[in-house]
Amino acid sequence: MQKTFFIWMSALILAVIASVAGITYYFRASMKERLIVSTTTSLYDTGLLDAVETIFEAKYPVDLNFIAVGTGMAIQHARRGDADMVLVHSPTDEWKFLTDGIGVNRKIIAYNFFTIVGPEEDPAEIQGTTPLQALTKIVESGRNGVAKWVSRGDNSGTHAKEKSLWADAGFDWRNLAKESWYIDVGSGMGEALKKADYFSAYTLADKGTYLKFYRDGLISLKVLVSQGKELLNVYSAIVVNQTLHPRVNFDGAMTFMRFLVSDEDQQIIEQFGKDAYGQSLFYPAVRLLKENTDPTIAGWIREYAFFNGTECPPEFRKGYPELYD
Repeated sequence: MQKTFFIWMSALILAVIASVAGITYYFRASMKERLIVSTTTSLYDTGLLDAVETIFEAKYPVDLNFIAVGTGMAIQHARRGDADMVLVHSPTDEWKFLTDGIGVNRKIIAYNFFTIVGPEEDPAEIQGTTPLQALTKIVESGRNGVAKWVSRGDNSGTHAKEKSLWADAGFDWRNLAKESWYIDVGSGMGEALKKADYFSAYTLADKGTYLKFYRDGLISLKVLVSQGKELLNVYSAIVVNQTLHPRVNFDGAMTFMRFLVSDEDQQIIEQFGKDAYGQSLFYPAVRLLKENTDPTIAGWIREYAFFNGTECPPEFRKGYPELYD
């Protein structure tokens, strides 16, 4: 009898402890404010944002939620008020986002470079050429039936860069898209890389996603062209204007923005990937631009991603002047 009673009491005590623990967890979780960040797939798929999230949530009572899509779709989410801020990499789209009054307080946080990757055999013989020479040779080889090109075709930042590169090389991508060697997949970077691998085709990829997929054994494509300011890839954070969307978490977004530009997070960006890949997948941009530590790269970023001589013109700033000191 006493043994049964002891067992029953032990079970009851354990149940109470579990219940209290569950309630405590619930209240702690419910005390966290939710922050929705619509982001480009390259930042998310590489795992960088997971690393950032772990440290940020340990410091602040904020529950970070990421929507990983192409830049065009990321901005559409924010336009509807379905995201509190965006992390994107297409200056042309970012400028329109600001001038339409939807985005405020833009900050450039990181950069890396796009690469043109393709089969090791390199049928178009682009290795060692400039980016624009490479595209010209790919068109010629495609039309001769010896090469293929995979385009993301998803209105992402990478797709926007691809279209601008085709234009700089003297081609209209809309005409190229009608040709049989040009394969439009309408998907994210990972799927585009796998399609290019399947077809032994060339494609434009951000460095971070390529390295992850190559290291994980998902693709065998090789980096063939990776030099030149034409391949510069710049990442920016922009907060949604609370005046237009009163329900967005503006304060939470600005807390995250200040973390992104902090020395702590810039160090996370700089170190991310070194252990696994032997090199950084992304490079921090805040100190570079503030102190001009590498005048050449800083000049490229200003030429490519600044608006009217600044990363965020004063008319698109909403408080937080210390961001632009």
